[in-house]
Amino acid sequence: MHGEGVHLFDADGKAYLDWVAGIAVNALGYGDAELTHAIQRAANNGLIHTSNLYYTAPQVELARLLVEKTTFADRVFFTNSGTEANEGAIKFARKVAYEKGLKDKVEIVCFSGAFHGRTMGSLALTPREKYQKPFQPLMPGVVVAEYNNLDSAKAAVSNRTAAVMIEPVQGEGGIYAASDEFLRGLRELCDQYDALLIYDEVQCGMGRTGTLWAYEPSGVAPDMLTAAKPLAGGLPIGAILMTEAVASAMHPGEHGTTFAGGPLVTAAAQVVLNRVSQPEFLAHVREVGAYLMERLAEINSPLIKEVRGRGLMVGLELTIDVSKVVEAGYEHGLILVNAGTNVIRFVPPLIVEKQHVDELIEKLTAILTGMA
Repeated sequence: MHGEGVHLFDADGKAYLDWVAGIAVNALGYGDAELTHAIQRAANNGLIHTSNLYYTAPQVELARLLVEKTTFADRVFFTNSGTEANEGAIKFARKVAYEKGLKDKVEIVCFSGAFHGRTMGSLALTPREKYQKPFQPLMPGVVVAEYNNLDSAKAAVSNRTAAVMIEPVQGEGGIYAASDEFLRGLRELCDQYDALLIYDEVQCGMGRTGTLWAYEPSGVAPDMLTAAKPLAGGLPIGAILMTEAVASAMHPGEHGTTFAGGPLVTAAAQVVLNRVSQPEFLAHVREVGAYLMERLAEINSPLIKEVRGRGLMVGLELTIDVSKVVEAGYEHGLILVNAGTNVIRFVPPLIVEKQHVDELIEKLTAILTGMA
């Protein structure tokens, strides 16, 4: 098995056009020369792991780049994954309130359709019975509001709210984008109740939606932002970006990690971050993403209900269970993934081209025609 560009090859040598990218991870595709060289160079230095007892140059440089490439962040804490980043953000939010002497300010507001992870804290903020039921009781103090419904958010946020956590574009929830008005309303609510606004950009960040961060078009800055999936091009990493006000509430020993932010992983992440943040790279994502949505809308199938998304994070909602479409994709040389029962989620390598979109549409049309 191997990969090349936007294609994967199985043990028998069959090629598959990849529209999953390791679940929105492999932003630069497969076999990228610059990324491979960075990993090899870092490994050859003999310094793969140091623990977070020490700083390393790659770690510091990546943190600097992340801060410079946002409109709000002053500090960065590295983790090993997206769910760990969200767990850290929950702790940091509660600690900010604790430092202010507000010991009853412990609630976290999340939203319908959210997916923030499967560890105990992030799972509590993922309001889906199939994920939560076997592991109850979960972390208390979670309030669920309706996504994109400001009145619902107003009813949920109170003086007990430590933070509001939201995905600017929901991934697992079916590819739904928060409106600019909704994000502005959340920012105002958080300011009114002295709560923190946290953006979970684990899936929608790092160029996926055509801007480096998905919140950028709204102009509404958070207090914290979590990132992960594509950040190191497939190596395990997560990051919590935060303001100095948040960072200053945390003291040595109150949070930590053994493996996160190692020199090899952060060296690789610098390559990915520098590449995907280039204006021409982001313009490519927007252009091909718009083309993908146009071509999907042109498919003449009674099974299609809606096409929605932003950049190269696109959902195709069908009237049927899409698991059959995903399975049929393997026969046609397509790697597909769902987002819930009825939505096919397209999160390909960000280097995908229009010719690959055309190939997808041809094969997907054949699949849907056979099922109609």
